[in-house]
Amino acid sequence: MFQEMLQNVREKSPLIHNITNYVTVNDCANILLACGGSPIMADDLAEVEEITSICGGLNINIGTLNHRTIPAMIAAGKRSNALGHPVVLDPVGAGASALRTDTARRLVEEVKFTVIRGNISEIKALSGASAATKGVDADLADRVTEENLGEAVAFAKSFAKAAGAVTAITGAIDVVTDGETAYCIRNGRPEMSRITGTGCQLSALTAAFVTANPDQPLRAAAAAVCAMGLCGEIAWTRMTPADGNASYRNYILDAVYNLTLQQLEEGANYEVR
Repeated sequence: MFQEMLQNVREKSPLIHNITNYVTVNDCANILLACGGSPIMADDLAEVEEITSICGGLNINIGTLNHRTIPAMIAAGKRSNALGHPVVLDPVGAGASALRTDTARRLVEEVKFTVIRGNISEIKALSGASAATKGVDADLADRVTEENLGEAVAFAKSFAKAAGAVTAITGAIDVVTDGETAYCIRNGRPEMSRITGTGCQLSALTAAFVTANPDQPLRAAAAAVCAMGLCGEIAWTRMTPADGNASYRNYILDAVYNLTLQQLEEGANYEVR
């Protein structure tokens, strides 16, 4: 089901404009190259509209938010909307500070997003619901489990309908929905949280998938989430007792680079609700 999504990324090699955080900008560039896409990073207001005009899609990440880049994010988002380009939002740390929460909400109000991807605490903060935060990570009180999965799916569908965007809530169990259909995805390894930026990488990867598959944003986003989690699993099999999180980070990139259509089709672990 997801083979076509990955194949289109490899064949079309979409150019993705990233306004992302400086902690993980290199990782986002490399994962786009690994999956078959192409990255460009530009966040100055003087050029973002011009840069995004030559790209196929836009990825906005508020991880290291500052007042200089907020107008650039809005300008690039509006230009992408005018051109009909897919736009992905990663509201990193929404709920952790008023600046992050207010900016994320403003972005959703002023820009039409194709996909909004975040952890459960971030999406709850974006929705205005009560949420517990732990910096940029989901709080234990919010995390999606088998026991509360039904409730999480209902919340995700409600948010997706209100936002008018495919919503990907990622964690131990990922929920990707357009408001009607939800993919509950169980790929990944808990050790992925020990690497800074796997969520940022996933947002960049999602931008590539939805840009290469513009008519199927839900399937494309679900395929990207499955692919990232599956590559975390594949990478973990290479770990030796001498390896740590730096090695694991590189093995994940290698796994994305070498991921075959058959691996994705056979390894994607999901149910539809």
